[in-house]
Amino acid sequence: MISTTAIGFHDNLAASDEDSLIERTVEASAPGPHDLLVEVAAVSVNPVDVKLRAGAPSGGFRVLGFDATGVVRAVGEQVTLFQPGDEVFYAGSIDRRGWNQRLQLVDERIVGRKPARLTFADAAALPLTAITAWETLFDRFNLDAPSTGTLLVVGATGGVGSIMLQLAEALLPGVRVIATASDAERPGWATALGAEFTVNHRRDLAAEVLAIVPQGVDWLFTAHSEGQLPLYAQIVRPGGQITAIDDGARDVAPLKELSITWHWELMFTRPLFHTPDMIEQHRLPGARVANLVDEGRLRTTVTRTLSPITAKTLREAHALVETGSTVGKIVLHGWPSPTPDIAGTWTSGPDAPPHGWPTAPLPDRQRVAFAGFRQWCGPLRPPRQLRRHRFRRTWVRSRARAGSL
Repeated sequence: MISTTAIGFHDNLAASDEDSLIERTVEASAPGPHDLLVEVAAVSVNPVDVKLRAGAPSGGFRVLGFDATGVVRAVGEQVTLFQPGDEVFYAGSIDRRGWNQRLQLVDERIVGRKPARLTFADAAALPLTAITAWETLFDRFNLDAPSTGTLLVVGATGGVGSIMLQLAEALLPGVRVIATASDAERPGWATALGAEFTVNHRRDLAAEVLAIVPQGVDWLFTAHSEGQLPLYAQIVRPGGQITAIDDGARDVAPLKELSITWHWELMFTRPLFHTPDMIEQHRLPGARVANLVDEGRLRTTVTRTLSPITAKTLREAHALVETGSTVGKIVLHGWPSPTPDIAGTWTSGPDAPPHGWPTAPLPDRQRVAFAGFRQWCGPLRPPRQLRRHRFRRTWVRSRARAGSL
C-alpha cells in the first residue's frame, strides 16, 4: 500500500475558511479487479463539489472531485480496456473517494481515453458535463440526427449548457437552440457554441421565448428548476419534455394538463447502481466525445485555470463556482510535490530517480522497467540515474547466468 496527497473536507465551512478544504496524506489501496490506479494530472470543479462541501456529511474526511484526467499507472487483474501509460479522462462516481488526490482508483468501465488534441487541463473540463449533456439529449429526450424542433437551454453558459449547445450544433442539425444568457458578454459565448437565439432569463423569459417560437418549445433543459415549473408550463408546448439536473422535490402538477414529461438526469446513476449498460460511460467520453473533440467539432469549455492543485487553489475555485455566475469551467492542474512513489520503492540512494522525475507525462514516451513496475516515463531518454540502474541490473543478471555470482 502506498501513500498519496488528498484534498478534502472535515466540516461544512464556507469556501473562504482556510479549514474548508485541507490536505492530508492518505493510503491508496491496490486496484480492485476492474480498477485503474490513475496518477491525476488535472481536475475541474463542479457545482456538486460545492454542494457536498457545504452540506454533506464528511464521514471524518471526504475527498471531493468529479472530473479528472491523468495517466494509468497500474491496473486490476480483470482490466481489459486500458494498460499502464494510457492517458484517460473520467467523471467517476459519488460513492467512491473523489479525484482531488494525486493517486486515485476508478472503475475502467466509466473511464474514457483522453482526446489526443487536448492538454490534460483542457480535457479535465469535459467528462461530467459531456456525459450529462449527452444523456439529456440522447437518453432522456431520445433525440437523433433526423429530429426536428426547438430546444431551450436554461443555464446555457454553464458547464453542462456549454457542452449541450455544441452537441446540438454537431449532431442535431434539425434542432433549433435557444440559450438563456443574462448579461452583455454571455450571448456571444452561447452563439459561438451553436445557439441560434439567446434570451435573458432575468427578464420576462416566457415572453422572449414565445416571441421566437409561439407554440412553445419541444424540449427544455434546466440547471435551475426550483420554483420554475409554472413558468416552464407556459414555455413548453403540450406533449413536450423537460429535463432537470438540480436537486430537491418538485411539484409537477402544473405540467399534468399539458402532458409535459418531466425527467431527472444524474450522470452518476450508472456507476452508482452498476446498471447493465454501465459500459456506456466508457464508450461515451472515450469514443464519442473524444472523437468529436479530435475532429474539431467539440471544444473544451475551460475559461480559467489555476495551478498547482492545492487546498488553497481548490478553495479559490470553490468560491468562484459558489457565486453561480461562472461561464464555462474552472480547472486546476499540476501538483506542487514530486511524482508519488507508485511502486513503493522509489526512496533514496544512488540508484533512485531524482526527486520530481517524472513530473508530468510528456507526449513522447518510452516504456521502461523499474522496480518491477512498468511505467510511462519521459523524456525520451531516461535520466542518468535510471540508465546507471538499468546497466547495473543487466550486469548483475548476466553475471548470475554465467555463474559468477
